Amino acid sequence: MPSKILASFAAVGALAATLAPARAELATQKVLSTPIALAIAQTAYDVCHQQGYRISVTVVGEEGQVLVAIRGEGSSPHTFENSHRKAYTSRTFRTPSGEFAQRVKDNPTLSAVHLANVIAAQGALPIKVGDAVVGGVGVSGAPGGEKDEACAKAAIEKVADQLK
Repeated sequence: MPSKILASFAAVGALAATLAPARAELATQKVLSTPIALAIAQTAYDVCHQQGYRISVTVVGEEGQVLVAIRGEGSSPHTFENSHRKAYTSRTFRTPSGEFAQRVKDNPTLSAVHLANVIAAQGALPIKVGDAVVGGVGVSGAPGGEKDEACAKAAIEKVADQLK
């Protein structure tokens, strides 16, 4: 009988040992802070504005939520919406919005283009900390998506040392 009790205790101990590592732990993640989002938006705006472009800029966070949005003086009303949609597209697909636009061009039946807030237009880049995408910045209003994207790139480069 004592050997059965000892075997039972050993089995319970073995089971407990296998369960211990399965304890839930809180996930940790990098979050795009408000000061960095503001710096990205302001830099993108300044770079494009200095080139004479009337643009809008939107920075979205990890879940695609708007953190900062600027509608520049004299920019067309649609630029505000487009900058948001570009930023959202870049963040959610974890790629420059121009790459997504090319995918749609290569495959016009791509259903993702019909999702809310998604747009197949160049002008946004994902904001990364290492390999993790923590947000996106979208610019709209320059004469061509490549110019919008250049302003977004300059903004990310300015804060690159803080994205670690």
